[in-house]
Amino acid sequence: MDATRVGKPVWAMAACVAACFVACADPVWVDAITEPIKDITMAFPVIGVVGARPLEEGASVKQGQVVIELDKRLEELEVRRRKLACDLAKIELDRLKNLAQRNAISVSREEIDKKQAEYDIAVVELELAQETVRRRQLLSPIDGYVAEFFKDVGEKCEEQQPVVRLVDTKQCYCVANVEARLAPRIKPAGQFKIEIDTGAGVVSRRGTVSYISPVADPASGLLKIKLTFDNSDGAVRPGLAARLILSE
Repeated sequence: MDATRVGKPVWAMAACVAACFVACADPVWVDAITEPIKDITMAFPVIGVVGARPLEEGASVKQGQVVIELDKRLEELEVRRRKLACDLAKIELDRLKNLAQRNAISVSREEIDKKQAEYDIAVVELELAQETVRRRQLLSPIDGYVAEFFKDVGEKCEEQQPVVRLVDTKQCYCVANVEARLAPRIKPAGQFKIEIDTGAGVVSRRGTVSYISPVADPASGLLKIKLTFDNSDGAVRPGLAARLILSE
């Protein structure tokens, strides 16, 4: 038998296997974008003029800290007025109850009930005034950073108009749109490598699949997925492009 004729199929098969191996070894990756998990745009529920901005853009902020507030001088005066009225109503109620207990004068139950109602109303009116002041302040709901202010001190602010954007960059999303043929590789809680070019170099992260869209985009046929990754060291600035490696 001709050795040349035997060798050709063997070499052809070896070449095919080698080609398959190389193809399988090539990483499958898709373009992605990074986003902060917590990205909050806040607005006032009332109309007013911005009175103070105690923080600067880029500053860190703690949960519960005042970020921006409307002018509230009139509202604070109203709180003081309601507080005085509440204190007076309490004094009159207590005085009437003491007189009734000592039988100093004839006090009917109706009179005591009336004073009690007046005091209860004064308490509610004080709480309403205090709430009016609170509604003119925006407190941060997260620990994070001030990304952007949309209003400066002295500018008018409409109801529900965005005034400040807050972000927490310690945890981030890697968002990608993948082809349907790659979907079988992606499972909830699956982990994949993420590469982000920060400008100072490529940073690698391990991301965990946290969201897989239940539907594909009808125009492109792509499937949206999200992976969460840790960024507590602040090496990645959310918004940067990334590369999601799906070969693992």
